[in-house]
Amino acid sequence: MSLDTLKDSLPDYAKDLKLNLSSLARETVLADQTKWGTFLAAAHATGEAETLKALAAEAEAKLSPEALTAAKAASAIMGMNNVYYRFLHLVKSADYKQLPAKLRMNALANPGVDKADFELWSLAVSAINGCGMCIESHEAEVRKHGVTAEQVQAVVRIASVVNAVAAVKRAEAA
Repeated sequence: MSLDTLKDSLPDYAKDLKLNLSSLARETVLADQTKWGTFLAAAHATGEAETLKALAAEAEAKLSPEALTAAKAASAIMGMNNVYYRFLHLVKSADYKQLPAKLRMNALANPGVDKADFELWSLAVSAINGCGMCIESHEAEVRKHGVTAEQVQAVVRIASVVNAVAAVKRAEAA
């Protein structure tokens, strides 16, 4: 499945999503690795099969094997971290914040790609998963790497559209 096939499979009421997929695929504020890694990490985070297959096919044609693996790793590690750190953020008891996480997070230290890209992919997944603590942390980290507000916005726009496309696909399959 391709990006065009995915767009064509969306119902008419999701026309804005089709248009947004097209414009985001042509986004120039992000390097191709950053952009297509974001598409893949976001699709991976949604877990919706058709969205993931289409965007993985697009990403495979545009990313190195290392970047493909790193984008998936960002989704995987954030799938864990977003739940854990959202809990810490929402729980009232300070006891938990004093305890070490005791969760392996090696991918964060050695992602196999440019650290800023991995952090942006982690930010996109954190936005989808709704972890405010992780969003703040990754946004601050990418800014230290010189990433602009426009680039952060582009990554979050991709995540939001991919998430919406996946939601429509799930709803239509129900």
